[in-house]
Amino acid sequence: MDHICPVCRTHNNDLAIDFSIEEFICSHCNNLITIGQSVKRKIVKKPVENVVLEVGRKGLLYGKEYWIINIVIKKYGSDTFWREYALKDRAGNNVYLSESDGHWVFLRPVDFAFKEFQYYAEADGKKYRWYETTPCNVHAAAGFFEEKLQSGLAYYKEYVNGTEMISREEYGKAVQFFKGNHISRGEIKKAFGITDMPYRSGTGIVQPFLFNVKQCTNIMAITALLICILQLYVVTSRSNQTVFEQGVNFADVTDKEMVSKSFTLSGGSAPLKVHVFSDVDNSWANVGLGLVNEKTNEVIYASKDIEKYSGFEGGESWSEGSTTEDFNLCGIPGGTYHFLISAEKEGGTKDLFKSGYRPENADFSIIKNDAGSFFLKNDKDQTISTYGERGILANDIILRTGLQNNMKETGKLDSILTNMPQEYGYPGNYERNPSVNIKASWLPVSFWNFGIVLACLIIFAVVISWMKRIFESGKWSHSSNSPYSNN
Repeated sequence: MDHICPVCRTHNNDLAIDFSIEEFICSHCNNLITIGQSVKRKIVKKPVENVVLEVGRKGLLYGKEYWIINIVIKKYGSDTFWREYALKDRAGNNVYLSESDGHWVFLRPVDFAFKEFQYYAEADGKKYRWYETTPCNVHAAAGFFEEKLQSGLAYYKEYVNGTEMISREEYGKAVQFFKGNHISRGEIKKAFGITDMPYRSGTGIVQPFLFNVKQCTNIMAITALLICILQLYVVTSRSNQTVFEQGVNFADVTDKEMVSKSFTLSGGSAPLKVHVFSDVDNSWANVGLGLVNEKTNEVIYASKDIEKYSGFEGGESWSEGSTTEDFNLCGIPGGTYHFLISAEKEGGTKDLFKSGYRPENADFSIIKNDAGSFFLKNDKDQTISTYGERGILANDIILRTGLQNNMKETGKLDSILTNMPQEYGYPGNYERNPSVNIKASWLPVSFWNFGIVLACLIIFAVVISWMKRIFESGKWSHSSNSPYSNN
């Protein structure tokens, strides 16, 4: 296909396909030339603003080869422009690419007139909402034209349904109908092998949302149903049960760990809920647990403080803390386990004997109460011996420490025991809270995760519906018939 400009004698042979044309614009002098005439019609402005494709470029769209035969920039008002690229295949079929603000629409001419009503139109059994009627004229153009290039005012009436549209173009008495759909920037770049694209702003007239909201909602509904069925199965096939319960004396675990009896957890991974109780009163206690898997010897450690304080201040009583605490060991798989238990409390015998009398190089400590009794605690086995007479205790200390032949030290010992500070209320007051109760429950049935997942699904559905509404509102913001005009 070769056309010579009669004005500048330039060969215009940019196309690899041959078809009949009525006019062309010279690529050198920009004159609009009518075939068969030796004079120019007029000089046409060359399209350059945001034009990324050129006349003659080949592209592969929807599995078919097309060549760009002309480019027309349309103008509405004083500063609104969009670009239309006319494409033709080897069979002579025409399609169009329309680009506005970086958004692309693929348009095909249709040979039927769709039914038009006041605010919508019907085509192929679908209703399309009227978007806008736009008067426009040609601002710039280039390429080859099968009919005369329009120079006057034309009217576009557009109707939209999601990512599809139909359009009615009227110029004078001539009317054409088009059907279009959104086409992504990536498809355009791949089809024509280009890298630069117009800057994208706003929302395109048929731009799709990030994902299919209806499909996504259906998937979430099915997921929620499956979760409900699974939860129902768990509730009917499993039950929560107490697997361990024991009271532990603080004296038995002072400076050492107690090994509990073994217990078995049956089923899949689930939380192990631990409940601890100690009758603390203006004091604290601490419980340390090590959960030992007897098959793998893996240990999970946890520690919990129990505190309760109260008083009277400013004419009002106050209280804080509790005698009970609960915590979970999460994701514990089935198997056989036992606990390693340690515990201590405020004001216990451990702290009391630390502050008592301890002879040099001895492995025991001694305290005295207000009733005159003495108490000796052995460091090795943590046993406590009671002495009602000072002399008997002194003799026992002498034997334990080897002071039999040291009269001077023996005399000092008698004086020390006589003048020892008294621990009032021992042992009664100090053993007022002697133990901590530990209870462990296996929780294969839990509604927390079930509720959280369902809540997340519902929140996600609400959020995407809200985002879709905001998106569609932006899409229709330039329409005279927006369904969101009251927002």
